[in-house]
Formats: sequence, C-alpha cells, structure tokens
Amino acid sequence: MKNMLLAGAMALALIGCSEKSAEESASTSSPTADTAAEAAASDAPAARSTDEEVPGVSISAAPGVAFDYSYSFSLDDGLISRVQQEHAEACEMLGTARCRIVDVRYQLNDEKRVEAQTQFKLDPGIARRFGADAIASVEKAEGVLADASVAGEDVGSQIDASQVRSAGAAAEVERLEARLKAGGLDKNERAEILEQISALKGQLGDERTTRKTGEARIATTTVVFNYVGSGGLPGIGHKNPFADAGETLMVSGGTALSFVLTLGAAVLPWALVLGLLVHVWRSNAVVALRRRLGAKPVSDKPAG
Repeated sequence: MKNMLLAGAMALALIGCSEKSAEESASTSSPTADTAAEAAASDAPAARSTDEEVPGVSISAAPGVAFDYSYSFSLDDGLISRVQQEHAEACEMLGTARCRIVDVRYQLNDEKRVEAQTQFKLDPGIARRFGADAIASVEKAEGVLADASVAGEDVGSQIDASQVRSAGAAAEVERLEARLKAGGLDKNERAEILEQISALKGQLGDERTTRKTGEARIATTTVVFNYVGSGGLPGIGHKNPFADAGETLMVSGGTALSFVLTLGAAVLPWALVLGLLVHVWRSNAVVALRRRLGAKPVSDKPAG
C-alpha cells in the first residue's frame, strides 16, 4: 500500500513538473538554452545498437504524415518508477516547445505486478531519437524492449482534400451572393438562397477546423511508453519460480473443482431419479413379501 501511495505521488509530481515547465517556458526560454538542447542532441552517438531496434520513418520521406510511436518495456518492478522518472526528466530537458508530458500512470495490478505508462507530445524531428534513448535507459536498468510500433496517418492528403472542398464551397457562395444582388427574386427564392449560403458558410467553418486539427497532428508526434513489471509479459523478464508454482497449483485446483462441480451438476438429477425408482421398487417388493408371509393357509386336518 505504501508503494502504491509513493507511486501515485510520483505520477502527480511528474505531471506538476510538466505543467510548471509549460508555464515558465515563456520566461526561461532563450536562444542559448535552445542551442544547448540542440547541441546535447547532436552530441549523441551517430550509431548505436538501439537505433536498429527503433522503427521510424524520415519526415522528408513521408511529408504530411502524422506518426504515433508506441513502446512496451519489461523490467524489474522496483525499477519502473525510476526509469519512468528518467524518461520524464529527459523530456523536460528538451523544453516544452519540443517535448511535453501529457499523461503519467502507475499502478499495482491484481497480480501484484507494476504497470505504468507515460505519454509525450514531441517535435517529429526528435521522436525517433527520443525512443532510442529511452530504450538505452531501459537496457541500462537490465530491462528489455518487448514491443515497438509506429502508426502513420496521411493527414496531408486530408488537408488537401479539405482545401478543394472549401474552394468549391466558397465559389458557390460567391455565385449565390451575386444572384441575390441581381434582384428579381420572390420571397421564397430569396429565403432559399440565403439558407444555402448559410449552410455553405457553416461548411467552410468546419473545413477550417479540420485543417487546423490536421496541421496540429502533423506538427507533433505522440510517443507512448508502456512499462510492465517482471513476469507481466510471458517469456520476458525475471520470474519467481515459487510464485509461478503457487499460481499453477491454484489454477489446476480451480480447474479440478470446476470439473467436479460440472460433473455433479450433470449426473446428480439422473442419480436422484434412479435412486427414487430403486426405492419405490424395493418398497413394493417388501410389501408383496410381507403379504405372502402374513397369509395363513386353510388346514384340512379336523380339530381333535
């Protein structure tokens, strides 16, 4: 219980630090700080083994595509909070303009294993490197990368299609407004044209919102780190043989009990019916026997 309270406090502290950094970014940000952050990123080794494990696509090779990175790490339960804190601090060092923490979770599940998650919003240009550095920190803590994936969405094409729709709607509004200025319309025709113009302007507003949302998606990359304690993923991490033996015993015992109860539920009704039939038959047989034994035969010998 104490560990769960400490973990919850840690998660709230991480979110608080992220929000504080966002509030102070305007006053603390400077060209010197940005240059230092970029220099730190450029000083990282150009070639490392973890880079080969990180899926990624160059921004120049996929213009207009919004990417979401997802990583799953397996490491010792007691080290998850420390590694999670390291990843949060790495994000804060980059500054809120390049990295923001948007969600932090830490919990002890029903199987007494730690599960945690941290979500980031990153500058697309550093997302892959950020993931590679996170893998390195996990491996340093004797953990492993269990899963990594990158999902892409062609938002640029959606923006282009929205612009085409907006151009068509704007041209139609211009045509209808010119029709109104020309005059010669009765009351019903004028009302209908005004209704069409209103609907088209509403469509233009929706298209502008769609484009802004898409542009925001392209401008940032979502990166999610999932942490699972030892034994949380089958075949990965360290396991306690005694815990596994106890778990196996509980599972097998539960299976056996379930089988016995199921078999009893299926057989019991028929056994009761059979027992009742046997009881009736035996009762009838006993009654018949008593009747035969109780009947006295008539004697032919005269009384003397």
